[in-house]
Amino acid sequence: MTDAVLLVERRGPAALFTLNRPERINAFTPELLRALLDALHEAERTPEVRAVVITGAGRGFCSGQDIAQIAALPPEERAVGHILETYYEPLARRMRASPLPIVAAVNGVAAGAGANFALLADIVVAARSAQFVEAFGRIGLVPDVGGTWTLPRLVGDARARALCLLGEPVSAEQAEDWGLIWKAVDDARVLDEALALAERLAALPAEALRLTKQALARSAGNGFEEQLAVERALQTEAAATPDHAEGVRAFVEKRPPEWSPRRVE
Repeated sequence: MTDAVLLVERRGPAALFTLNRPERINAFTPELLRALLDALHEAERTPEVRAVVITGAGRGFCSGQDIAQIAALPPEERAVGHILETYYEPLARRMRASPLPIVAAVNGVAAGAGANFALLADIVVAARSAQFVEAFGRIGLVPDVGGTWTLPRLVGDARARALCLLGEPVSAEQAEDWGLIWKAVDDARVLDEALALAERLAALPAEALRLTKQALARSAGNGFEEQLAVERALQTEAAATPDHAEGVRAFVEKRPPEWSPRRVE
């Protein structure tokens, strides 16, 4: 392993990001959060990248904020509002708005900000030994990194309230059963499963995936009639793409489609 706090590599059509502070269970620091945001921007600017996979080095995914590291900062830099606004929120927004599908491979504990960060991914797979913990109350804080928005939408209000207030760990299998994540898999298979999902996503038309992510993101604030209008507008846009025409031709000709390269803006 190198001294870099984030390892970035290509695995076929996927960019693999590995949180690399295993001695601290990959706890977040400003440096790591900046590196994640920069790496995501770079992946989006690379046409050959069609999906992102995020995992952790060592025995866990991410234990949340590195409290000891923050405590050592000057007072003006360790204010919690400053840290959230400067480092966490830009990354959270980018993950939700990214045109790339993002898969989280949760290889161990995901606690506090680490849990809510994982849940920002489009698809989450977790090792059976993994746990998700809203650990904020243990240090007198409130769930952040979008957790109070994400959790009720994933598991409903009753479970979200209990998770946030009690801070009880949720096993990967329980998380799958509740719909908190996509799938729990054997520990040795978690990264392979995530990379296989990335391969499947990469084999789909990139523009359709981008527009689908837009539709899902906009649904959160819309009523039914508003969302029908969103779907109509995005479907019109999708129908005008070369990929749609190619998909129809391939279906009629009974052959695999040849999708366009991913568009980079």
